[in-house]
Amino acid sequence: MTQLDLEPAVAGATLDAVDVSAWFGPRKVLDRVSLTMAAGTVTALIGPSGCGKSTFLRILNRMHELVPSAALAGEVRLDGVDIYQPGRRITETRRRIGMVFQKPNPFPAMSIADNVTAGLKLTGTTVSKSGREELIETCLTRAGLWNEVRDRLRQPGGALSGGQQQRLCIARSLAVRPDVLLMDEPCSALDPTSTRRIEETIADLRTDVTVVIVTHNMQQAARVSQRCAFFLAEDGDPGHVVEEGPTDAMFGAPTDPRTADYVNGRFG
Repeated sequence: MTQLDLEPAVAGATLDAVDVSAWFGPRKVLDRVSLTMAAGTVTALIGPSGCGKSTFLRILNRMHELVPSAALAGEVRLDGVDIYQPGRRITETRRRIGMVFQKPNPFPAMSIADNVTAGLKLTGTTVSKSGREELIETCLTRAGLWNEVRDRLRQPGGALSGGQQQRLCIARSLAVRPDVLLMDEPCSALDPTSTRRIEETIADLRTDVTVVIVTHNMQQAARVSQRCAFFLAEDGDPGHVVEEGPTDAMFGAPTDPRTADYVNGRFG
């Protein structure tokens, strides 16, 4: 069991994908993707549907291998150590690399407070009884939800609005003290107000958690990220990274005309 340290994390961790390729059965869906997602940075993965962005995101915390027909090659290094090396515990990888999905998935009958701490048991993490309330308040505050739910922590998480449920899922991910937080289109089903609050939360989190976000919203990518990677799959070929770099450069002066066409809405 791991005793939880309630002190803030220090600037997340650097995640490096090195020549990552992926298959579902005989179909190759990603081809030799290399990308550095630096500590303390929000990296946005952009590109049309079907180009492998979500598959790549799931590879980053070992969810891809849950699909029976899935295979992969290459390395994913968390602060220099390959998360796929033999003997590496999956639970420890997923504790350090959290995931927030497109559709909010709180435990609907579980209380708001219990939702926040649900991941502790799954990852073998313990926290003292006196520290539990502090942890709940800290995580809900960091997720931008504390002021809205502080007086109803014992109510079911399923009673919250969609935007609140998504922020509750963020709080649940933060409770196990991840170094990296992966977000797969976290705002795609949310209203503009909830989207703005999620984006504000992302901006706050990046000081101590490395964030990688998949988004189809180019304005959102420009607002929340410091670096961008443009994925593309053309003519039946597997997805690959066409271009990556600082977000300002990717949107203002991309080097590849396909990137310029995509970020300016000419396809995709």
